[in-house]
Amino acid sequence: MANSVDEVIVRLSAAFNRIFNDFKGMYLFGIHTDGQMHEDEDIELAGIFDIEDKSKREQIWPIIGKIETDMDVCIDFYPYTETSFKQDEEIYEEVMQNGIYFDKNGKRMK
Repeated sequence: MANSVDEVIVRLSAAFNRIFNDFKGMYLFGIHTDGQMHEDEDIELAGIFDIEDKSKREQIWPIIGKIETDMDVCIDFYPYTETSFKQDEEIYEEVMQNGIYFDKNGKRMK
């Protein structure tokens, strides 16, 4: 299992930056916002891209699967554009209340 949630996010960010030139960063939300690993709980992430479509999702899922396997974690990843993120009111509100933003390099922002 990964040592920390931040480690998972850094690895995801590096992979996304290699493949996508429009990756902006991601939000961590849910139980893992305390920075600790919680066995049997998914790491919930909302990723922000300039373009989000079927083709991008088809490229994202193998990346997620490899990191899940390599790091022995489960990831719930929600790809969005800025606009579609704000339109998903349920997740957007949770993220804005309790989420943590990580820039495109996986650096935790205050």
